[in-house]
Amino acid sequence: MKREPSLIRPLILGITGVVIIFWLIAVVLSIQVMRHEFDEIFDSALQETAQRLSALIVDDFRHVDGADPEDTERPVPRRSREYLTYQLRDAEGGLVLRSADASAEPFDAPLANGFHDTDRYRIYTARAGDGLSFLQVADRLDERREAVRESALILLVPLLVLAPACVLAVWLIVRRAMRPIDTLRQEIATKDGGNIAPVDADQLPRELLPIARSINLLLERLGSALDAEREFTANSAHELRTPIAGALAQTQRLIIELEDGAARRRARQIEASLVGLGRLAEKLLQLSRAEAGIGGSDKSADLRKVLDLIVDDFRRDSQSADRLRYQVAPGATLVRNADVDGFGIVMRNLIENALIHGDSAVPVTISLEQNGIVRIVNGGAPLSETELQGIKKRFRRGKTNAAGSGVGLAIVESIAVQMGGELELFSPPLEASSGFEARLTIPDRDQNQYAS
Repeated sequence: MKREPSLIRPLILGITGVVIIFWLIAVVLSIQVMRHEFDEIFDSALQETAQRLSALIVDDFRHVDGADPEDTERPVPRRSREYLTYQLRDAEGGLVLRSADASAEPFDAPLANGFHDTDRYRIYTARAGDGLSFLQVADRLDERREAVRESALILLVPLLVLAPACVLAVWLIVRRAMRPIDTLRQEIATKDGGNIAPVDADQLPRELLPIARSINLLLERLGSALDAEREFTANSAHELRTPIAGALAQTQRLIIELEDGAARRRARQIEASLVGLGRLAEKLLQLSRAEAGIGGSDKSADLRKVLDLIVDDFRRDSQSADRLRYQVAPGATLVRNADVDGFGIVMRNLIENALIHGDSAVPVTISLEQNGIVRIVNGGAPLSETELQGIKKRFRRGKTNAAGSGVGLAIVESIAVQMGGELELFSPPLEASSGFEARLTIPDRDQNQYAS
């Protein structure tokens, strides 16, 4: 299944990515600034050290009595690791004295006041007070690079910790900012032919108000169109019933007067067509009432009495009396907040469908269970899942040659939803190998409220 695109995911990734990129840019710039500042600090320390040592070392060296000339190049004993090393050189460049970590070879630096860089050292040369010797103090470049690396690491390590926290914070902020959009989306999703009330725009932010206004304008125009369509359908169906009934009565009178033959057979075909047309007009009238929201009601009614009355009505018909089986579980009740006329339309359509499209050799069973579920089961070849979903749509019929308009189950589905119930179709029924079952469930709102 293809995942639906989302606004939240690219927003989180984009904002977090921008934050991380700017953080990295800031780290790079900080490293450059730190490197420059470190160089100034180290150079200042290097220069100050050289100037102070030049006076001290030369003075001590000149005042040592009985010094052996061969000992002049011996290193000064080391007490610990030296970050700065130095060499004392005479005017000809010869090595006079050096520190313990200093190289035995003279530094590759000119004998002139100032800084000089080599591959490994940054050297500062200071002329001694006697003017005859030079003190060269060297600072390892590796130490400077290490200081910059450690400082950069200190700046980068928090990024590893803050990046997940940044993602979480951005996610929370974006979700909170997108909440009005999600609320608007959910409210729009509830709009259909039975609910075209305007969208509540009082709590929406300023950016979403134009969308809400456009939706409300569209819903208003849609409501006007639906009202006009329902009124036309209802009026047409109502006005057609009288002329259809008149034409049917005249046709039946003509059939009685005609003798057996081709003319009488054609008259019976006209009678069948008028009966089908009258049934279609009745279904269209029921459909218009279903679309007008006939199913819902704030008052409770005993729907079992309506079911008993409808079953008795079908039993009076000689064509269906022998095929009906009515079963009521002991203690079963059906008191629900639903319109009795809407429930009557639902049950008549379900029973008619079972009688017309079911196997005539198999009885139609109507059962009311203790939990208030109504089941209508008839025989016939099983249907596929695709066919079960299709026959709920308007003017869609299953594989049958029986007469019908194809709107009965659509009417039942619409009214059942208005009652807060559900229509379930099974083929074959549970624990059966063939047949068809329509199961109507209407929840008891009073019990649900008490349970909650």
